[in-house]
Amino acid sequence: RRGGRVSVPRAVLGKDGSAEADAKVSATQEDALRDGALNFVGHRMRIYSGSSNPELAEGIARYVGKRSTNKIMRKAFADGELYVRLEDSVRGCSVFIVQSTCRPCNDTLMELLLMIDACRRAHAAQITAVIPYYGYARADRLIDPDKRRREALTSKLVANMLSDAGVSRVVVLDIHSPQTCGFFDIPVDHIYASPVLSSYLKRYHKSEDFVVVAPDVGGVARARALAKALDDAPLAIIDKRREAHNEAKVLNLVGSVAGKTAVLVDDMIDTAGTICAAAAMLRENGAKKVLAAATHAVFSDPAVERLSSGVFEEVIVTDTIPIEPEKHFEQLKIVSVKELIGETLWRLQELYMR
Repeated sequence: RRGGRVSVPRAVLGKDGSAEADAKVSATQEDALRDGALNFVGHRMRIYSGSSNPELAEGIARYVGKRSTNKIMRKAFADGELYVRLEDSVRGCSVFIVQSTCRPCNDTLMELLLMIDACRRAHAAQITAVIPYYGYARADRLIDPDKRRREALTSKLVANMLSDAGVSRVVVLDIHSPQTCGFFDIPVDHIYASPVLSSYLKRYHKSEDFVVVAPDVGGVARARALAKALDDAPLAIIDKRREAHNEAKVLNLVGSVAGKTAVLVDDMIDTAGTICAAAAMLRENGAKKVLAAATHAVFSDPAVERLSSGVFEEVIVTDTIPIEPEKHFEQLKIVSVKELIGETLWRLQELYMR
């Protein structure tokens, strides 16, 4: 207990006063400690799930010690209008709303805004929008001066909509362009999936000689972070020129991949055209194996057909976006970010209670 608050201990003291490793605390004991720690804020913390990814939201809720997400009514009228109603009081509470703005992106975004508005009107003390996959992040700059910039800056518009709806803080995971965080005038916590991806690679490919490959110049920072997590693996970069939306032309490879296991890392896989073209180029340059590692599995057609063609040994993605059973294929491996996000929410709740 610190200052009237209970915290989950990272280690316990032995009889001689020495610290014993966390491994000596059983899973049951650890759960009991976390449940006990939440008793002091249990009635002050609410976790609501949108319709986009309820399985992930449930996992996050259980990680922080709750039995499940809080109850909320969500429905659509015959004309497509959405309706949201909270089933519990949130007056004076810290509310976390978990919603990926994935397909159908317009509906999930609107539902998120309605949930925020409902919490604000119900007098929640803090409203945190937890957006594992932030849609519209690719429309983050005006890129066509020849047409006098007659295009929408949608990423900024969505940031304004969230702020105006009444959200206090936003949590995003591997957003497409980090500069999007600057569109908000409220606190933004940008967390990264590289610890989860690197943990999987170390566990199931621990003897591999890795080289981490950025599929374009914009992904170098992301690739460098993963390379560092993989014991400072070497880095390679693919020079890519995009000719149109969802179309790319691979030009050159900077770095060596010959005889190594190449890990192509990106924030998302949409139609898979870019990453599959990059994989083919890596094989032409002598890569022993080619793995794909991406945070968001958007998987728009014909992504599954391309990814399952044999160009990759494995395609590793997270569960920020639910993948329909018909889009599963042999090479697909899914790792969960529920603990990563859950730990972030736990620390934010401690911050709110200070």
